[in-house]
Amino acid sequence: MGDVVRRALGKFTLYALDAGMQRLDGGAMFGVVPKPLWEKKIPADERNRIPLAMRTLLVETDGELILIDTGAGNKEDEKFRDIYGVENEGDPTALEDSIRAAGFAPDDVTLVVNTHLHFDHAGGDTVRRPDGEIVPAFPGVRHLVQKREWDFAHLRNERVKASYLPHNFDPVGEAGLFEFVAGEAEIVPGITLLPAPGHTPGHQSVRIESEGETALYVADLIPTVAHLPLPWIMGYDVEPLTTLETKRAVLGRVLEERTLLIFEHDPNTAWGYLSPQEKRPTLVAERPD
Repeated sequence: MGDVVRRALGKFTLYALDAGMQRLDGGAMFGVVPKPLWEKKIPADERNRIPLAMRTLLVETDGELILIDTGAGNKEDEKFRDIYGVENEGDPTALEDSIRAAGFAPDDVTLVVNTHLHFDHAGGDTVRRPDGEIVPAFPGVRHLVQKREWDFAHLRNERVKASYLPHNFDPVGEAGLFEFVAGEAEIVPGITLLPAPGHTPGHQSVRIESEGETALYVADLIPTVAHLPLPWIMGYDVEPLTTLETKRAVLGRVLEERTLLIFEHDPNTAWGYLSPQEKRPTLVAERPD
């Protein structure tokens, strides 16, 4: 852990950070797709769990260092870590180790973006100190999330409450560090938050553009390369038909703009481009002409 993959995007530099691994139920990750199909893509372990990266993104612009998602954090007990197969040990987690491996200190981060507030995406917003106190992991730094996501995370209904752990985000809100957005918003020149509902009502992706090149951190809209086909949708999604239409629109734009797709959970692939020549969605390493 602590590995970093980097590349230039125009004048920006992208750092795909290894914030650890987790293992989630393969059936839940692929919804209505039969196991004989999905396990050809990502084989399951003896507990029917598949390995998933927690790949956060650091974007270095002229004057900003933006962290997109924060992994699972360090607050959960051994039972939780066993159920979800969380492996993110570090100082205090693999996320911070990866930030250092990229050549920065965690204190260098100037802005945090949460695509949504599930435990594997916002768990690192806060940190448990040795004395047990839970505090913001990036003190004094603005955290951006859709207002609709914040409200949904606090409904605490039985369907979703296991994914939303208040100690991951409430201390950040209590410190006045959350800035809520409503809909599409350019947060700094070239970086835009794009609503991408379906997984949750307030889920968002992040579009990055510099000098005619574009990238899209898709987060849980398309968590792995195996989820590129339109009907391959997670059982975790609260509005799967909305996910379907969001994917249809996003993938159409991605092909048109020759956008680099960045995958948060794929265990092997950080990013790639869609090939326009294939009948089924296929990823290639180089930007299509």
